Amino acid sequence: MSDGKPVGIVLVSHSAEVAASVAELAKGLAGGAEAVPVAAAGGTEGGGLGTSAGLISAAAASADRGGGVAVLTDLGSAVLTVKALLAEGDELPEGTRLVDAPFLEGAVAAVVTAATGAGLDAVEAAATEAYGYRKV
Repeated sequence: MSDGKPVGIVLVSHSAEVAASVAELAKGLAGGAEAVPVAAAGGTEGGGLGTSAGLISAAAASADRGGGVAVLTDLGSAVLTVKALLAEGDELPEGTRLVDAPFLEGAVAAVVTAATGAGLDAVEAAATEAYGYRKV
């Protein structure tokens, strides 16, 4: 458990629309998951495709409720941006973790698990397990 403090989820995509849509879908499939802070960090400050350290930092700060923050990314440079922020040490809230998971399925698993009150380790495990979801 996370001592009653919810785990925050940050979804980092190269597209603001994709990040927002995946956040909406994940929360919807988790029954609304109103207690789970989910923040989208998509695109650049100017609205273009890409990633923004500033938008990611702001999203993590907004999702942080003291139970840790799970960050899921879509593509390579999003991963690199989050890794750089983590390496800085003071750009992201304490307890922020980059989660190796598929973006959409991992986001759904993370939000559903966080909605149960599970801690960061369980949220990360659920998101990572999404790699094993078979469709056929």
